[in-house]
Amino acid sequence: MRWCHSSLLHLLCCLRLRVCTRKCRVRLPVRLRELWPYVKLVLQSLQYNSLTNSDVVFDSVFEPVFWTVDRITRWFGMVFVCLVVVLTSSILLICYTILLPLVISTYSPGWVVWHLCYGHWNLVMIVFHYYKATKTAPGYPPIVKNDIPFVSVCKKCIIPKPARTHHCGICNRCILKMDHHCPWLNNCVGHLNQRYFFCFCLAMALGCMYCSISGRNLFLDAYNTLELLLMLFSSSKTNYQTASPPYTFRDRMVHKSIIYMWVLTSTVAVALGGLTIWHAVLISRGETSIERHINFKETKRLAKRGKVYKNPFNYGKFNNWKVFLGVQKKSHWLTRVLLPSGHAPPGDGLTWDIFPFKRDTLPV
Repeated sequence: MRWCHSSLLHLLCCLRLRVCTRKCRVRLPVRLRELWPYVKLVLQSLQYNSLTNSDVVFDSVFEPVFWTVDRITRWFGMVFVCLVVVLTSSILLICYTILLPLVISTYSPGWVVWHLCYGHWNLVMIVFHYYKATKTAPGYPPIVKNDIPFVSVCKKCIIPKPARTHHCGICNRCILKMDHHCPWLNNCVGHLNQRYFFCFCLAMALGCMYCSISGRNLFLDAYNTLELLLMLFSSSKTNYQTASPPYTFRDRMVHKSIIYMWVLTSTVAVALGGLTIWHAVLISRGETSIERHINFKETKRLAKRGKVYKNPFNYGKFNNWKVFLGVQKKSHWLTRVLLPSGHAPPGDGLTWDIFPFKRDTLPV
């Protein structure tokens, strides 16, 4: 028994010595052992931020997606502009070669004059405002040192940002009173060209509605004619004695052109009309698309505290429209709204009156 007990103790001592020897072999150097707690603390500090919320996490996770979309939009900007020009030119070609001769030959002189005046006024408004919206810079904050008040510093441009200024990832710079980046303009919509953008959307929506309503009967006739041609063509394959359709190639192309025009203008009228109405609502509230989301969040945040948030740039619906359109006297409703005008918006886009006023400021 003594032998067994001593042997067992000897065996345990050997095993302990062997384990300790192995531990000594894998033990890290003293300097690394002192550095490791510091590295752990740094890694943990990178994961902690008192300002972290769901929006920050969402932006961080989808940053590669945003980067890809920004690059694609920047590369294909001119493609979208060319697409707008080509589609609009195709509709104009159909209107001048097909619809205009029908209007002159079938309508009364009064209706012919109305169609000619309204159609060409609408066309001038579309071309003028689209050109100005694409070629006019939206407005940029100064990059040199100045005394202009600012609300924050851009994390990407590293320059002071005045009120209502936001950074555009596609243009890669800050934009004054930024609304959004429009790929169909290949340009940002900001302080200096927002009026051109809205007037273009309104004129294009009205023009598409005009073509859609005016060409409705022509569309129905062309659609029924093509449907009849398809029926005759299918029956001619089964019955060789059936006479060929009396329509020529030109007639078929005319019918297809009318169908193409009506489908395209109706689709654009619905889509662009909804966008125009939405921007009209934002203008009435004195805010941009970006500010709409910011104001919504601020309203919810203050509501939890029992407070009411008021937009500091809302001057009342009528005054908001006058400031947006640059109307300073009654004659401007004709010269600056109903007719093409290249006047600059009021203000410099760097400082804003943050004291809302509800009274009518239009001089009498």
